[in-house]
Amino acid sequence: MASDNNMNVIERKAFIFNRQKYNIYDGPGVRTLIFFKGCPLRCKWCSNPEGLQRKYQIMLKPTFCVGCGACVPVCPAGLHSISAEGEHRIDRSKDCLGCHKCTEACLYSALEVAGEQCSISELLEYVEEDRAFYEQSGGGVTLGGGEVTSQPEAAINLLMACKQEGFHTAIETCGYTKKDTILKFAEFVDLFLFDIKHIDPDRHFELTGVRNEMILENLKELLHRRKHVKIRMPMLKDINDSEAEIRGVIEFLMPYKDYKNFEGIDLLPYHKLGVNKYIQLGMDYPIEGDPSLSDEDLDRIEGWIKEYDFPVSVIRH
Repeated sequence: MASDNNMNVIERKAFIFNRQKYNIYDGPGVRTLIFFKGCPLRCKWCSNPEGLQRKYQIMLKPTFCVGCGACVPVCPAGLHSISAEGEHRIDRSKDCLGCHKCTEACLYSALEVAGEQCSISELLEYVEEDRAFYEQSGGGVTLGGGEVTSQPEAAINLLMACKQEGFHTAIETCGYTKKDTILKFAEFVDLFLFDIKHIDPDRHFELTGVRNEMILENLKELLHRRKHVKIRMPMLKDINDSEAEIRGVIEFLMPYKDYKNFEGIDLLPYHKLGVNKYIQLGMDYPIEGDPSLSDEDLDRIEGWIKEYDFPVSVIRH
């Protein structure tokens, strides 16, 4: 019979915005991904803007909406209105309650609610469904976001439950959290997929809204404690692709190159897959122009890293 403590752990709620099966990019083997809502950073290139705020949000697909107004009377928060010209407007100064009454009333699939409260037991059941794939491929579960460390209690409880079931665990993190928090995660995480977005603290602030000193200290702490870490570098043209930037990262990582727990570097090329989400959320897209890197650019950056015998891969989705 489960103790009261265990029941409290199982019934704790996580605020998520997505879950995915059969992922092969975010950790070894075939993986199930759970995306946590809320993030302390505001990266200009973020491809999951619906994960930034820890609250329910309405996403509107303007091209699907016919302006019928069916959503207007059913919304208890009064978020929706239709202008005289038939334009669907959302009052984003008000908070969505996550009731889904508007999405149920919409006959054209123009509306979606970003955000879902799930118990740890519900999420564990979802993860359990693909046990056979994990066992065959050496896979497991990866928690991301948003930023998973922004919900430490729920995330750690889910990781603990996954470890009890024998699943390999990973988290994808920006590392911007207190040292005590990252070390609590480390007790139940087999692999940290740890972002280095820019090595210079001032430039990091310009690009993400926070400085990186705490991030880099947490990274060093994990490596010193022999926790398994793979570095992930989002790559954008004229933002963090210079030779000076890459060699700065290499210089920072050089003391850990031969650590058995240092698992190399993944380069993550910029993509535009999140642009439509900004439109649906009524947000301006922060990136001007197209900072995509060519294959030649990526090969050059990969070559700079390989000069120092670092294991490196370009992750092309």
